[in-house]
Amino acid sequence: MPGSSATEATTWSNWAGNQHSAATAVLRPTTVAEVVELVRSAAEAGARIRPVGSGHSFTPVAVGDGSRMDLAGLAIDVQVDVDRRLVTVPAGMTLRQLNALLASHELALPNLGDIDAQTVAGAISTGTHGTGAAYGGLATFVAALTLVTGTGEVLHCSAEEHPDVFDAARISLGTLGVLVDVTLRCVDAFVLRAHERPAALDTVLADLPGLIGAHDHVEFFWFPYSSRAQLKVNDRVPADDRPLPRWRGWLDDDFLANTVFAGACRLGRAMPALAPMISAVSARALTERIYTGRSDTVFCTPRRVRFVEMEYALPRDTLPEALRALRRIIDRLPFRVLFPVEVRFTAADDIWLSHSYGRKSAYIALHQYVGMPYEPYFRAFEQVATELGGRPHWGKLHWRDAASLADAYPRWQDFQHTRTRLDPHRTFTTPHLTALLG
Repeated sequence: MPGSSATEATTWSNWAGNQHSAATAVLRPTTVAEVVELVRSAAEAGARIRPVGSGHSFTPVAVGDGSRMDLAGLAIDVQVDVDRRLVTVPAGMTLRQLNALLASHELALPNLGDIDAQTVAGAISTGTHGTGAAYGGLATFVAALTLVTGTGEVLHCSAEEHPDVFDAARISLGTLGVLVDVTLRCVDAFVLRAHERPAALDTVLADLPGLIGAHDHVEFFWFPYSSRAQLKVNDRVPADDRPLPRWRGWLDDDFLANTVFAGACRLGRAMPALAPMISAVSARALTERIYTGRSDTVFCTPRRVRFVEMEYALPRDTLPEALRALRRIIDRLPFRVLFPVEVRFTAADDIWLSHSYGRKSAYIALHQYVGMPYEPYFRAFEQVATELGGRPHWGKLHWRDAASLADAYPRWQDFQHTRTRLDPHRTFTTPHLTALLG
């Protein structure tokens, strides 16, 4: 079989170490024609293929029971149209590589999340997003894509060409086919001014409407067992005139946020009673800072402390109620929470399986340090979020299934029809996806 290897290790695990699989073979196609042949062979044999990115999802979305397909070596010509601000890249390219490519052409993505290790295909297919009330997730920047369907057909999709597939495939969890290239709509390179400061949680919540309206990008972290939050706002400015000193970047982002925080988490895992004190100290350790930098260097930060995560997109006006319930849940848990709670915002969009389909969203992300109990914590908040109309992030832990998700997505049945048409043999399904999507 072309592009396959039976001799290399077939075991796989994700970044957090909470998901594992053993593939029957590892497929490494180097051309689109090889992808087509591999898919057709699998369909004829009744076998399954699971495309896998960089492993930054916490769910079993990349866990399959057949062959694993790695697209890192796929030869796709990179095309950069500076005048039209469009870039076409291999779906297996990482966001870090993409950001460097765009910067070399004085372009940038309009918005990013805080991790840049994901592949382009993985990031858009699971609904990866940043924060900014006027901005959708990364999938909303997709202008076109090329998909190898479950029948081996190569479809070039955009708003003009196969628009129904385009609306489904931008966030599809890899169930419609293999994404081989993606065309992204970019903007001119820009500079961000970041203002990060500690604040009282109640003050942040009271000021949120004004903050969201006044700033391009707003997020905050609440530290459990405390009334403290860390507020972060980013705004576009004309000049990079206040760069962060290298020593300050190392101190805050490398030493405090990673080295020291990792030590504090290990201590909290060994002595859970210290968790409230650790949370309070962490909240006080983060001081105010203002700096400017190239957009992607401000959006993205190093994350080396391992954790597991659940994130829910909620109708924006339900955020205060959700946070009140979350505080009660944390106070009643029989174990301690060592990570802060993150809150972000996105605009509404029209992608069928987007968490923000048809509505402005507030995202609440729960984290727990690896090795600590988390399921009762996550499940308790999931019940609250579900009752408030929440939709789980496709790449973050949750326990929803097809029966409970169908009513949450107005275009759910349209997606199912498209999936059946494009992958009639369910070549790209897995046990997890069968439970999740039916």
